[in-house]
Amino acid sequence: MGILSSMYTGVSGLSGQGEAISIYGDNIANANTNGFKTSRPEFQDVIAKSLKGLLGGNQIGRGVRLSGVTPIYSQGSIIQTESSTDLAITGDGFFMLNGADGKSFTRNGSFHFDKDGKLVNPDGYHVMGFQADENGKITSKMGEISVDKTVIDAKRTSEVKMNMNLDLRADKSLVFDPLHPDQSSHFATGVTVYDSAGTAHTSTLYFNKSGDGEWTWRAMIKGEETTNGTKGELVECGRGILRFDTDGRLREQSIEKSSFNFNKGALPDQAISFTFGDDKSHGGAGIQVTQYGTGSETYKTSQDGFTAGSLAGMTFTDDGVLTAIYTNGENVNLSQIALAKFESPEGLFKMGQNRFRESRLSGQATIGSPQTGGRGRLSSKTIEASTTDIASEFINLIQAQRNFQANSKVISTSDEMLTDVMNIKRS
Repeated sequence: MGILSSMYTGVSGLSGQGEAISIYGDNIANANTNGFKTSRPEFQDVIAKSLKGLLGGNQIGRGVRLSGVTPIYSQGSIIQTESSTDLAITGDGFFMLNGADGKSFTRNGSFHFDKDGKLVNPDGYHVMGFQADENGKITSKMGEISVDKTVIDAKRTSEVKMNMNLDLRADKSLVFDPLHPDQSSHFATGVTVYDSAGTAHTSTLYFNKSGDGEWTWRAMIKGEETTNGTKGELVECGRGILRFDTDGRLREQSIEKSSFNFNKGALPDQAISFTFGDDKSHGGAGIQVTQYGTGSETYKTSQDGFTAGSLAGMTFTDDGVLTAIYTNGENVNLSQIALAKFESPEGLFKMGQNRFRESRLSGQATIGSPQTGGRGRLSSKTIEASTTDIASEFINLIQAQRNFQANSKVISTSDEMLTDVMNIKRS
């Protein structure tokens, strides 16, 4: 009977619009949930009766059903925070988490370090990333991101690099005297070096023009800082030759001596390589150390040693690299955030707690580093806000409510018609 079927049609409408109200209500409820993506209901009509078989047309619908719930993966607003471990993704990537229930994914970058030094989300799931080797180089090895080096060991100086100019006009007849080095050298400059215990020492380099296009350098240390010297004297620990071409560019460099014997239990006979730019004999450009007709001057000095230091802070770069900052001024890369990308993120399975899991519809995750493969860029001290638009959700809610009321009228009208049918017998 058509009247009875119309009631079932109205019921399907009530059910469908009730589900829609639940979806819109969930969007509104998560308006302040970090990384939340809104969803929308997808409806389909129901065909249950055809008046003329398979001829087409003349078909009576039997209502509506909820065919699916589609997440809308639009970019959420980026909100500034004060925590250096808060991360936001601008792009299509997902953070990877590891916990008791296995691997999962999230867009919520509200992270912190737990008591074990591991980076976790608010529920204690570990954030995954690419590990760095002992030299701070990021590798392809996956693991939980953690800070396990709260103290960095001292490192002795093994190389000193210098960028400078030596005056072409210097008088090559000047002879170096170790007892009066300042008066018997054409140019002097200092550099801090570290012994094996991380103790800093100042080494003074004295330069003398020993021939046309040729300079001799000597690295001197105060006698009281060495095991083979006395207080007040300078001990020669390093010596070498620099040779320049007629254009004033470094042609060749050599080291004749390098043996630093620091006191107080440091490693004896410490070899330090002094590098004065790229010489042409090794295919270099030969422009870092020059011999021009201008005053001798040091432009830049660097060395690879340092004293021991403790952890002073941490920061994330835009490519997701976690860098530890130590009190001795050293910065060490520890790991890099890994991001996952899916061919169909709409097919991910919601697990609650702002987490997702792979499914057949989503496909397998493609793992990589930020700013590669469309995974997006990371920003530190930021959080991605929910994509819920309260105004739009209220409009959707009102529309669903009106549709619900309209379908209830279908049922009440069908009920009145059934009452009229029942009254036929009474009359």
